[in-house]
Amino acid sequence: MGTDKRPIGIFDSGIGGLTVLKEIEKRLPCESLIYFGDTARVPYGNKSRQTVIRFTTENILFLLKKRVKLIVIACNTSSSLALKYVRKIFKIPILGVIKPAVEKAIKVSKGKRIGVIGTKSTIASRAYEEELKRKDRNSLIFSRPCPLLVPFIEEGLIRSLLLEDLVKFYLKDLKGKIDTLILGCTHYPLIKNVIASYLKGVCIIDSAKEVAINTKRILEENGLLANSRNVSHKEFYVTDDPQNFFKLAKLFLKKNIENPKLVNV
Repeated sequence: MGTDKRPIGIFDSGIGGLTVLKEIEKRLPCESLIYFGDTARVPYGNKSRQTVIRFTTENILFLLKKRVKLIVIACNTSSSLALKYVRKIFKIPILGVIKPAVEKAIKVSKGKRIGVIGTKSTIASRAYEEELKRKDRNSLIFSRPCPLLVPFIEEGLIRSLLLEDLVKFYLKDLKGKIDTLILGCTHYPLIKNVIASYLKGVCIIDSAKEVAINTKRILEENGLLANSRNVSHKEFYVTDDPQNFFKLAKLFLKKNIENPKLVNV
């Protein structure tokens, strides 16, 4: 039985990482969670590698001040550009979002025909393609940037005909070519059903879900689980516009959160 009451730290450049928090909360209800959204510096996708490494390092240092026991980088850009670096300089367990999704995709894809969708910057980084090729060089990979999906989601248009048309527009070239699709953006789990409805028969890989599964496994392996009787709590911190974060958090989590605190890093 675990006894480690320290919280899990989760950060993203903005709001999307809340899908990861939601999945971790579902699988680890006794764990306390601290979420940090670097909303003043979003997006990370148009920043240089060195800048992303610096932002990621600063975010981790902030979470370490909160005495977290494990850190989840719920940001595709930070995961692709900074994860290797920060793992070398920090002793705490640190997870990214790319590897867990790739491992699941390789495991379930019968035809080795895997699609990846994400923001322009994530697709341009080729992070998922490179990790997929490392795991299985015989896989055929079909990548597609979907730049308008995030704005649509953040506007709350997740049940609109417009969104359905947009999904069809972006994914029409993938239909019939893939048997597995990685959702390479932490916003996309909110429209997973719309995507699955269009790509019938395709296995949809939710990176947020896979990260949560890996988080639980690592806590178990390292004896870091909280006691099943632990009274968990959640804290939210942002670097800009806490009111907007509060509003969008309800869309992502389907419930109100405590008012996020405005901080500098």
